[in-house]
Amino acid sequence: MSFKRRNFIDLADFKRHELRAFLDAGHDLKRKQKCGEPHEVLKGKSMAMIFMKSSTRTRVSFEVGMTQLGGHALYLQPGGTQLGRGETIGDTAIVLSRYCDVIMARVFGHGEVVELAKHATVPVINGLSDLLHPCQIMADMMTIEEHKGTLEGLKVAYVGDSNNVSNSIMQGCTIMGMDVTIGSPKGYTPTDEIMERAENLSRTYKTHLEVVTDPAEAVKAADVIYTDTFFSMGQEREKEKEEALMPFQVNRALVNNAKEDVIVMHCLPAHRDEELTSDIMDDPKHSVVFDQAENRLHAQKGILALIV
Repeated sequence: MSFKRRNFIDLADFKRHELRAFLDAGHDLKRKQKCGEPHEVLKGKSMAMIFMKSSTRTRVSFEVGMTQLGGHALYLQPGGTQLGRGETIGDTAIVLSRYCDVIMARVFGHGEVVELAKHATVPVINGLSDLLHPCQIMADMMTIEEHKGTLEGLKVAYVGDSNNVSNSIMQGCTIMGMDVTIGSPKGYTPTDEIMERAENLSRTYKTHLEVVTDPAEAVKAADVIYTDTFFSMGQEREKEKEEALMPFQVNRALVNNAKEDVIVMHCLPAHRDEELTSDIMDDPKHSVVFDQAENRLHAQKGILALIV
């Protein structure tokens, strides 16, 4: 299956068999990397990486991944480019398209990555925006498959602040046949717009999607419990928000409400003993946090290999 020159911005842009192809590519490239089997399928290709936000996992996984595929990655920050001096995103996209074979962007506003894709003549990858985090969820679904052997029919319970990660969970996991429950306090649930899009996908793929305000109810019979930081990058800490979210902390008591073999996920970085207690994060029976961090590398290599 060819995805050449397709953007990877929003999981809702893809059908199940297409996301399946990306996941299979990620699994295959991981196997090759572990076996030492050469897989320089992007030899001679270059990727521009635009970072409006600081990063550990996104930068390292994309840069190392492109190197392992035989290509080259360039790290660009606004302060070191003409974006920081007022050049438009559109003009930047046109110029970078003349130099590079793919553009990855980690931005604040989702409109910024959409604007890049509008003007670029090479594929654009959403490395994170305030609305969506599609590459993370591809790595997460790879990880779930490794530990559960399947995706279809499983229940994913996301608890905490509804954000770009939970938005993409509702899209990607639903498309791949998983039931999704979002557990968030009132005032921190998904927006009407993102819920409408997710509900349309749920009807299309005949899965169950719900939003509840009780954390114990959210994780009941869950195969996967997922959480994220209470305060996203750039957000100020607010006492009111912290107090509303603390009952949604993933701790031993909450995990005991799920299935006995539940796996616990966090996209990192974690604020230990805030949204996730250290004893759960370090529990080899339940935690797959560092497996999913590693799979950012492999899932993104699968994406790159198919769209470039």
